[in-house]
Amino acid sequence: MFQAVIFDMDGVLIDSEPLWHQAEQQILGGLGVDFSRPPLLQSTGLTTAAVIAHWYQHQPWPLLSPEQVHQQIIDFVASCVASSGEPKTGLLALLAENARRQLKMAVATNSPKLLLDTTLQRLQIRQYFQAHCHLELVSRGKPAPDIYLLAASQLGVAPEQCLVFEDSFAGVTAAKAAGMTVVAIPAAHEWQHSKFAIADYKIRCFTEFDWRQLG
Repeated sequence: MFQAVIFDMDGVLIDSEPLWHQAEQQILGGLGVDFSRPPLLQSTGLTTAAVIAHWYQHQPWPLLSPEQVHQQIIDFVASCVASSGEPKTGLLALLAENARRQLKMAVATNSPKLLLDTTLQRLQIRQYFQAHCHLELVSRGKPAPDIYLLAASQLGVAPEQCLVFEDSFAGVTAAKAAGMTVVAIPAAHEWQHSKFAIADYKIRCFTEFDWRQLG
């Protein structure tokens, strides 16, 4: 049924979501942003540029441009990943199993190329992926489907033959809009949220995934 598997990166390949949160809190907070003031923002799955644009619009800061702040956040997360990033539980075993099954694989992330390269290097998993799709290759990030359609195109596989692993609602929305089958891996605090009902399957971690259980 499936010829390819596409992985989101942040929160799927690597537990980097806390690093993004820390970077945003430290850098934007240092610029005077008060995250408790409305309109509040659920930033998981959004591009960093979208998060910065939201807060700059509602709580503008002096001196630094949004682009400069964006680079500071990217550099912060990349440094943390390079020094201490770890693969998500069960990931390495699943990658090996997918390779054994001769499935094509890709990464499709809302993060920029620097972070994708840093993550693949830190985890030593670049060899598993035939396509490396990052935000700089598309005009629209998730929840638009563009990056997933690009990944399928680069793999030479039809969207309906792709299985996607995603942790965010924006990512699940993007993959479903691309016509793909989606396995959601929500964060623990979002596990019960009804929004993930649009996914085809839902697991807590990769160790729960079993190819034999897919219909």
